[in-house]
Amino acid sequence: SVLSLRDQFPSLASGLAGTYLDNAAMTQIAAPVLARMASFETSGRANVKRGIYPLATQATAAFEGARAALARYLGAQNPNEVVFTSGATAAINLVAHGFGAGLVPGDEIIIGEGEHHANIVPWQMLRDRAGVVLKILPVDDAGYPRLDALDDLMTARTRLIAVTHASNVTGAVTDVAAICDKARARGVRVLVDGAQMAAHGPVDVDALGCDFYVVTGHKMFGPTGVGVLWARAEVLDGMAPFMGGGEMIRRVTFDETTYAPPPHRFEAGTPPVTQVVGLGAAADMLLGLDWPEIRAHEQILFGILMERLAALDRVTVIGPKGNARRLPILSFTVAGAHPHDICELMGARGVALRGGHHCAQPLMDRFGVEATTRASLALYNVQGDIDAFTDALDETLEVLA
Repeated sequence: SVLSLRDQFPSLASGLAGTYLDNAAMTQIAAPVLARMASFETSGRANVKRGIYPLATQATAAFEGARAALARYLGAQNPNEVVFTSGATAAINLVAHGFGAGLVPGDEIIIGEGEHHANIVPWQMLRDRAGVVLKILPVDDAGYPRLDALDDLMTARTRLIAVTHASNVTGAVTDVAAICDKARARGVRVLVDGAQMAAHGPVDVDALGCDFYVVTGHKMFGPTGVGVLWARAEVLDGMAPFMGGGEMIRRVTFDETTYAPPPHRFEAGTPPVTQVVGLGAAADMLLGLDWPEIRAHEQILFGILMERLAALDRVTVIGPKGNARRLPILSFTVAGAHPHDICELMGARGVALRGGHHCAQPLMDRFGVEATTRASLALYNVQGDIDAFTDALDETLEVLA
């Protein structure tokens, strides 16, 4: 079934992508996604939301159908809680501006030590312009947020906790529900960066208990340039818009402007309609898969990958040592070799990896390294990918000996 699923990805079916193990950076795009985008562009292209001629109403239906698909994928009951953005980074910035507009100097935001820069820098910018206080939730030696530290960090001035659902460096999955339980008891909102998690099966935001959840299309087998902010309706209602322009207004005069209700309040201008339609197709495709089977397959491959790396003396794995409560993302260092050299040599042998700090320099500092090499699996990877990785790494280590 995985092999038949792999055929749904043109770059893999053709062999052009080679041994693709850079899924934490960008997944490959699926044929059903491409087909729906092509159909829109060739037979349904029109601007959305306000046109009343048939082609425009058809385009709006496709656009809003994608909103409903993303709501289903995230476990949201109300599609109007789904706001389309240009990606997860834009979604977090939207919250930093819209929710941040209601904060005052001295209010506190807690961010995780293991966050991607996209969930650090917007809050630093908010600190600099609004005088809020940033606090850091540390991670343990395996890379998991230390929930025991959260009670001491929260005070009467804490307004938001921003954490990743799963680390893009270590794959460590955060116990988001436990954080949300603690936060809710103190009246604190929680934002979850779900960019990594969304490629590994549907999410249930109600079960998690969070207030904001962000995903991005290029990490869930969809197009680039599109993402989603999900937020509870009552939270969105109280937020100021991030950008101004067309489509997000009720009435404009030179004296004042009144804004449209969510989600349109946060979707200024013409949206990336084709990309939204494609992301909806990706969500529909993913909702139709057997996720228990896929997750089991991913974990089997990941276990083999970890065993092979553990057998190499020069290799040190960063993060959790087992494969429980983690995604199939594995970062490692090689004594005496720079990750960029490893990636270049492996790439020449057809294996796509990622080397660097992975936009998580504070986490690199926590582990005492400047950079790592990262292999990340997705639903279409197979045993042959692990074998190709192992063979290429053995050859690379010989060259770098």
